Amino acid sequence: MRLIAVLLAALLLGGFVASPAWAAPPERYLCGGDPLLAEVHAGAVDAPGIPNTSAGTVPGAFMVLRWRDLSLQLPRTNINGAPSYSDGKWFWSAADPERPRLSLLVGSLEEEPCSR
Repeated sequence: MRLIAVLLAALLLGGFVASPAWAAPPERYLCGGDPLLAEVHAGAVDAPGIPNTSAGTVPGAFMVLRWRDLSLQLPRTNINGAPSYSDGKWFWSAADPERPRLSLLVGSLEEEPCSR
């Protein structure tokens, strides 16, 4: 029984790894003078009635940003238009892929200048 559980887990994890969203290489940027890696993950669709599916992302998708000493996992927002991601403290949007937006929303708004 334990062997079946292990094989089933390996099969399920293999499905995630083979998925195009998980296999996509991270985008590389400079934000505030430091390197930033941005990885889009499709995630599970947890609210299919929400119509904003721009750029192939849907509710349940998330972005992982690795910047400075931070590793941020930001859920997809439901803002119309280009996909954006926020946890209420940090905000990321690549509406302009050459100059994405990274903002700290707590306290006074701090925006880090970013470029590809």
